[in-house]
Amino acid sequence: MFEKQIYLEGIDPLEFYGVNNTKIDQIKTYFPKLNIVSRGNQLIIQGDEKESEAFEKKFQLLLDHYHQFNVLSVDTIEQVMNNDLNQLETGIDREVLLHGNSGKPIRAKTPNQRVLVEESKTSDLVFAIGPAGTGKTYTAIALAVRALKNREIKRIILSRPAVEAGERLGFLPGDLKEKIDPYLQPLYDALQDMIPAKKLEEFMKDGIIQIAPLAFMRGRTLSDAYVILDEAQNTTLNQLKMFLTRMGMNAKFIITGDETQIDLPSVHQSGLVQAKKILRNIKDISFVQFDTRDIVRHRLVRDIVNAYDQHYQKELARKEEFKKDKNNRK
Repeated sequence: MFEKQIYLEGIDPLEFYGVNNTKIDQIKTYFPKLNIVSRGNQLIIQGDEKESEAFEKKFQLLLDHYHQFNVLSVDTIEQVMNNDLNQLETGIDREVLLHGNSGKPIRAKTPNQRVLVEESKTSDLVFAIGPAGTGKTYTAIALAVRALKNREIKRIILSRPAVEAGERLGFLPGDLKEKIDPYLQPLYDALQDMIPAKKLEEFMKDGIIQIAPLAFMRGRTLSDAYVILDEAQNTTLNQLKMFLTRMGMNAKFIITGDETQIDLPSVHQSGLVQAKKILRNIKDISFVQFDTRDIVRHRLVRDIVNAYDQHYQKELARKEEFKKDKNNRK
């Protein structure tokens, strides 16, 4: 008797097999000549060799669908088993970047999020700059996860500068990783929205997805990778230059930041502010400027950002007036 073993990696058994194995039992009904046994992440197929080959082809389509959408429905199983693949294609929304957990569609929601998606197609280095809550980092990570799923790159690398925003790292409990992790948590949150927990754990264990402070990037060459630097307004000129020069072959870099939330001693020390001046005219480097119209958080966030912007403008005008009066007195 022919026997074959199939190993399933990065799946949620409850989602893929169904409660009490209802989905795998549904699949079995289409192959009555086979004995199919599921044991955790392993399937054992016994029976006719040709029937087994037919099962493998159908089963691979189900796996591909699951890895793309992170969900497997009984309707999908029926469509695949009945060769109704056109119906599957019809249901695909071309504007969706990828499907997150439980099949949640993730798409660019605002004008400048869509600009970021388009610019990333033609530019290997993109700066996404703008206020909090505009989805800069979330959209960038979605693009990276999509590229990984499509096998366009081999790994994703996410980084942030560990700059203290009024806090003191030394007084936080734990070792270095435990001190740094809170700064990197927003990156974990986005990934957990897009990749099932078990698969994300495997990716991070295997180094396919890496999250690290900016200081850990020194000396590396980042090739075949989608690389995102978040909170870049808190890098110095030399730090950002160091990071940008890590770019290797077949690499995509997205740099995100908010110039109004600089935690460095001086605005003029920000590598992001300097990069806009220094790199603006280099071909194939894109700058996407987000604004309050792109804010996708609570409606009050837009009002808060606008209020602070008006305050900054008044303070700037007041300082300029003071400087002018001082010069006139001389």
